[in-house]
Amino acid sequence: MKSHVLSQLRSLEAESIHIMREVVAEMQRPVLLFSGGKDSIVMLHLAAKAFAPARIPFPIMHVDTGLNFQTVLDTRDRWAERLGVQLVVASVPEAIDRGLVQEEPNGSRNRIQTPVLLEALEKHGFDAAFGGGRRDEEKARAKERVFSFRDDFGQWDPKNQRPEIWNLYNGRVHQGESIRVFPLSNWTELDIWSYIEAEDMDLPDLYLAREREVVERNGMLYEVNEFTPLKDGETAKSMWTRYRTVGDANLTACVESTAGTLRDVVEEVAAVRLTERGATRGDDKVSEAAMEDRKKEGYF
Repeated sequence: MKSHVLSQLRSLEAESIHIMREVVAEMQRPVLLFSGGKDSIVMLHLAAKAFAPARIPFPIMHVDTGLNFQTVLDTRDRWAERLGVQLVVASVPEAIDRGLVQEEPNGSRNRIQTPVLLEALEKHGFDAAFGGGRRDEEKARAKERVFSFRDDFGQWDPKNQRPEIWNLYNGRVHQGESIRVFPLSNWTELDIWSYIEAEDMDLPDLYLAREREVVERNGMLYEVNEFTPLKDGETAKSMWTRYRTVGDANLTACVESTAGTLRDVVEEVAAVRLTERGATRGDDKVSEAAMEDRKKEGYF
């Protein structure tokens, strides 16, 4: 009898679909955190597959910092409309205006996203939130379980996590508690790009290389735009670049690249040794523990 062996990508796909279906079976009101970036797009695409031919049985939510690339917002809206899912937007600028959070002096809104996220989860009664974190991205993310428990303050304790033996997931929560769920935990950046190419997904054009006006700061290349204008004494230069990750436009750098197609990106990612966050996210360079500190407070 001939055995059927799934490819690496299809095995990862099947695992992620199993996780999503398990969440819908166990939890009362899940939501998918969606930014319009490559990982959340893959996650939403998987959700559509998991519940086809029915619609996705939960809304998507974007914590909007007000510092997004417009092409990312456009992509977000196209996906929501195409799949017919409800889009919930939790606005950081609106939260600043009403005094829930205050601007950070370094210009990063990553830390102040947390209270906005927690408020939105409580307001809408969400008890499980899908996130696109992967274990290969960063040290703190590597510590996460697939079902990552949060207490009634939205906080994460990396030393007190539930065992996940034989892919059995414990979704039991008490009143006020919740979980973050990471269906892409076992994917790598190369897996993500290989899957995007195989499924021919709609992405923001930032991910593909083109000629951009950039300025070098602290060893990273920032596109000169409304979010990162030139400072006194700086000079822009024209380079072929692309983005490996798309966070806030004022703190996300691009990388030198000529990868103008999905196939080119796959080949490029296969050759690199530095993670996308380490290479391009200025807000993660505050300290070695920056991400873990934010996650303990309730960050994604």
